[in-house]
Formats: sequence, structure tokens, C-alpha cells
Amino acid sequence: MFIRRENFKQFLKLYPVVSTIIAINFIVFIITMLPNIGDEIFYSGASVNYLIGDGQWWRIITSLFLHAGFMHVLFNMFSLFLFGPELEKIAGKMRFLTIYFLAGIFGNMATFVLQDGLYASVGASGAIYGIFGAFAALVYYTRRTMPQLKQVIMPLIIISVIITFISPNINVTGHLGGLITGFLLGLSYFSPKNIIRWRQK
Repeated sequence: MFIRRENFKQFLKLYPVVSTIIAINFIVFIITMLPNIGDEIFYSGASVNYLIGDGQWWRIITSLFLHAGFMHVLFNMFSLFLFGPELEKIAGKMRFLTIYFLAGIFGNMATFVLQDGLYASVGASGAIYGIFGAFAALVYYTRRTMPQLKQVIMPLIIISVIITFISPNINVTGHLGGLITGFLLGLSYFSPKNIIRWRQK
């Protein structure tokens, strides 16, 4: 389910939300690499706890589109490219958007609450972990009817959580906050009652 066989044009047509988010992240990364203006944009949008506390709340959102280097943005967007399309197809465009952005936002809010004032972070990882959390909810509801889904999803989630704890310079709070938020949203979206309602529309 996570092997992409579409060509470029098919991917854009089938998964417009994922495609748009990936494009915006790479465009923003390129802009932050420009002399002078790049640093200003980066530091104006990064999630810095004491600045958020001073009222610069937009950083909770803008930091989701900023990355600390090419490998950072490449890894996050490759993860979105792999795991995002299937969720966009299952949940639909608007539900996917709410999972992605609310997971990222609540991950940053948890970081603001639980970390010290000097803590700073950037990246879409919390939002991507929200996708994993939503899949975990789907596994919960299909554990008896589709046990093979659990065999695919759960190892990915477990490995991702392990990587979170063993890798340096990782916002653990943001990752776990995004994962939990995605799971809770998935429990709401993918309940059998809601699935039946979608199919009747």
C-alpha cells in the first residue's frame, strides 16, 4: 500500500493535497537558502518557545514548513510522499488536511508547554507522525477484518518511535504529540459509524 506506481502526472491528479504540501515545503526551503532574506524568513518562522510565549503564536504553524537543511526536508517530504497518499485516499482531502496540520500544531503546542523557553524546533515531522497515528487508529478498527494491515503499519510506527528516541536533535515531544493527535483524530474519522456514513453519501 506504500509502494508508489503512479507517474508524476497521475500522482499530482490523485493526491493533490500531498503534492501541494510537498511543493510548498521545497519552495519554502529554497527561499530560506537565499542570501539575507532566507535567514530572516527562517528565524521569523521557527518555533521558539519564549517568542511564542511573547505572543508570536504563528510560529506554531509556520515552523511546520521550515527545515534545518536539505536532508531534513528531503527525509520529511519523502516520508510524506510514501505514507501520505494512502491516507489522503482513505480519509479524503479535508480530513487528511486536518490530520496533518492539527497533528503538527498540537505537536508544537505540546513542545511549547513541556519544554523550556529557549527550546527551538522546525520541521514537518510532528505532522507526519500524525499520519502514522491515524493509520494506527485504522489498524485498531480493522484488527479483526484486516489483520494484514497491522503487520504492515505497526512495525513502521514502532521503528519510527525508536528512531525518535535514539536520534540526536529530534523534537521527541513534537513527534509523540503529533502521533497521539493523529491517533485520536483517526479514532474519530475511521469509526465504523463514520465509514458507513461516508459510503452512504
